[in-house]
Amino acid sequence: MKLFHILAILISLSAVFSFINYRFLKLPTAIGLMLIAMLASLALLLLGPFSYGLREDVAVLLASVDFDETLLHGMLSLLLFAGALHVNLADLAKQRWMITILATAGVLSATFMIGYMAYWVFALLGLEVPLIYCLLFGALISPTDPIAVLGILKQAGAPKTLETKIAGESLFNDGVAVVVFLVLLSVATGEGDVTVLSIAGLFAQEVIGGVVYGLGIGSLAYWMLKQVDDYTVEVLITLAITMGGYALAEWLHISAPIAIVVAGLLIGNHGREFAMSDKTREHLDNFWVLVDEVLNAVLFVLIGMEVLVLSYQQSYLWAGLLMIPLILLARLVAVWVPVSIMRNYREFSPMAVSIMTWGGLRGGISVALALSLPPGEVRNVLLTVTYIVVAFSIIVQGLTIGPLVKFASKKN
Repeated sequence: MKLFHILAILISLSAVFSFINYRFLKLPTAIGLMLIAMLASLALLLLGPFSYGLREDVAVLLASVDFDETLLHGMLSLLLFAGALHVNLADLAKQRWMITILATAGVLSATFMIGYMAYWVFALLGLEVPLIYCLLFGALISPTDPIAVLGILKQAGAPKTLETKIAGESLFNDGVAVVVFLVLLSVATGEGDVTVLSIAGLFAQEVIGGVVYGLGIGSLAYWMLKQVDDYTVEVLITLAITMGGYALAEWLHISAPIAIVVAGLLIGNHGREFAMSDKTREHLDNFWVLVDEVLNAVLFVLIGMEVLVLSYQQSYLWAGLLMIPLILLARLVAVWVPVSIMRNYREFSPMAVSIMTWGGLRGGISVALALSLPPGEVRNVLLTVTYIVVAFSIIVQGLTIGPLVKFASKKN
């Protein structure tokens, strides 16, 4: 299927589903689109031969879209830059220690807790999944996704400090989790020299290199923005830094997600204040908000449609359902420990641990990483379990985090 035809179908479906959600369901956009796409896909599965070939056509479409390649090496750069562009650096700096701990130690601890619990659950159900692949599952399901929850938190009137923690953690833990995933994948596949020293070196290269590189390309973009006063040129500069910078970071084998987040923060704060006119600022903001909304719509439609490629063995479904509370438990521990320690030095919002635990949604990154695993029975298990967890997270947690925030505000 040609690229133009794929894009035409995805954009058209996103538009139709957005219309249905806006007129009838009135759910948060990301949640509504994913739910409608899931229900439509499930309907095709149930219809079977009575779908008159439509199910097969959709399967061809999904086979033409490499979800891993599309998200991790395409859409992610734009989504991360758009998200970082509107985060206040001063607010982020106030929460830097909490965000750093959650995005590093939190991801690592959750990876191992979830990995070992998954190993136990899979063995209980008679599924032969090696421990290293269970740890891979822990790595891919650990990063949180801010897309669906941030709008809900704002509507519910969540405290600014809490919103900053969740947004900051989500922007940075994607990059850290991808690095952890790649390290564990190299162990699982036996590729490369896997030693403690090599792992530490790779981690430092990816993370520290990503930060330094992000500051470099962000500074270059800042300098270029100061030299011109034409919003079309300035929008092009931000696009070039986002897409070209991401591609170059991957070629250099440093963390492209972390680099783009750092560059986005620099341009969204210093660039916005010192290198842009009011007219440019307005056009740039409108452009990136539109890019963010359109890409999110397409992304969540794709996530919903992935229902058609899952394996529906009973043991897989039970494994997914059992892992939901265990993953939430791991998230609770990863949040509660640093918050309990830091309560001795600062105050936290009411029910901060509960909101950060329940508001730590899983999303497209987890599905993309699961799809990038080597083909085979283990991949089928992990993909189905990942999808069940992501679907529960976005739909159930996403729809209930707002009431939880409102309840917490009443206790204040």
